Amino acid sequence: MKTFAIAALAGFAAAATAGNTFSLSIAGAPMTVDVSGGDVTFTVDVIGDSSFGTHMLGGSFSMTSGSSLVSNMAWSNAAWSSFNTDNGYAGNGDYNSVIFGQLVIPGVPPFDQPAPGSELGSAIGSMQITVGGGSGVVELALNAGSPFSLEVLDLASGATSQSSSGSLSLNGASINVVPAPSAMALLGLGGLVAGRRRR
Repeated sequence: MKTFAIAALAGFAAAATAGNTFSLSIAGAPMTVDVSGGDVTFTVDVIGDSSFGTHMLGGSFSMTSGSSLVSNMAWSNAAWSSFNTDNGYAGNGDYNSVIFGQLVIPGVPPFDQPAPGSELGSAIGSMQITVGGGSGVVELALNAGSPFSLEVLDLASGATSQSSSGSLSLNGASINVVPAPSAMALLGLGGLVAGRRRR
């Protein structure tokens, strides 16, 4: 009897995945970071959403920038995520995979209720990013995880859906890093010297 119920639930969950859209987005990124006083650390949230369901169950992703302006990154999971793997900062503005999740088994108390804060459109966690040492644009990009980036649950029906069976959009952010005044002064002096030689 138990095997039949699990198989029926799995079949129902698979039927729920057709045509669903999923997204992971970076939110709260500053447009400009002024590093004139030295390195600056700011925080961005990673938000999960879907056209199907009510709550996030889990997933995986990584974050990249490939920028030498980024000197460190650190990940903090949202309080609702109880099963986590953090593979850490990879260097050069890139972060290795993050795995997040919670256990929800519909119809089996006390595991039948998702944790508060796991509603779709909420934060999966936050990344603390440290920048400095120059100027330029840091392009933060989210990368899909394996075997899926986001799994969601519809609390009313008990059905689940994964991003690997639907369409996934990954939304990044661009941050302008403003140079320190000393660097700007050197650029200005270079312009003055070049202008004097012409005369």
